[in-house]
Amino acid sequence: MKIVFMGTPDFAIPSLEILLNNRYDIAAVVTAPDKPRGRGQQVSFTAVKECALKHSLQIFQPDSLKGENFISQISNLGPDLFVVVAFRILPKEVFSIPTKGAFNLHASLLPQYRGAAPINWAIINGEKESGVTTFFLQEKVDTGNILLQARVAIGEATTAGELHDVLADVGAEIVLQTVRLIELGKANPRSQNETLASPAPKIFKDDCRIQWEKSSREIHNFIRGLSPYPTAWTTHEGKQLKIYRSEIVTLRHQTIKPQKDFQPGKVTVDSSRLYTGTGDGAIEILQLQQEGKKKMATAEFLRGYRFNAGAVFN
Repeated sequence: MKIVFMGTPDFAIPSLEILLNNRYDIAAVVTAPDKPRGRGQQVSFTAVKECALKHSLQIFQPDSLKGENFISQISNLGPDLFVVVAFRILPKEVFSIPTKGAFNLHASLLPQYRGAAPINWAIINGEKESGVTTFFLQEKVDTGNILLQARVAIGEATTAGELHDVLADVGAEIVLQTVRLIELGKANPRSQNETLASPAPKIFKDDCRIQWEKSSREIHNFIRGLSPYPTAWTTHEGKQLKIYRSEIVTLRHQTIKPQKDFQPGKVTVDSSRLYTGTGDGAIEILQLQQEGKKKMATAEFLRGYRFNAGAVFN
């Protein structure tokens, strides 16, 4: 069976490698064009391109997925199946090319969290579990018939980055199982229940500002749901501070004032620990980053940063 693999970020790498390790014929890899990045604007490759080069695979990087040249090149490969993992939205004239169809791996239990940021939103919303879904592509994004799913528990302190890595590996196993079912003609797709659908839209920097009036639970979930990227942030004296890890303050914190004395955004430093008031108590900040500095554990951060009495995060 001849497969064309489509993907861009490192989330897609385990899926590509598991197919290669199981000796599937990857006729080509399609990924995003090279882009200049960083201060020096040096041209960099996508993670998927790096992997494809390592395995000496044929690579396509179209600017437009609707371009006649690209469609002709892919069609001429005679693909049986497209495997899509963390890639762009494919037009119908592309996903209709392979004889056995095209399926996508999505990082949620569809129809929940359709959209660009399912991992982030699952944690922000305090979900106790997430998962992955493979489904046949249709014109409407993330609505196709489901092939396979796998569930993954989300821990109290799990960050989006940690869940991302787990789902990438679990997803690779599901991709392999899905390919095998399709190859054997045993796939049994089922339609999605539209009444259970929920969105997971792209998250922008302005969306990541912490609102300290919210509850400790909401803020804690917000911080870990955006860690390490795009990262929750606040400001102190006009400068931005990114916050990567937190913990909800409970009665076990014996050395600080009672929770009722905290006010939203009010900063309390206790030795090498940093607390911030919320709408219903406080959180402890465990890891953060000052503008222009590296990410640090709080104890290290406080050795070089001072908060005046009455300091408040905005």
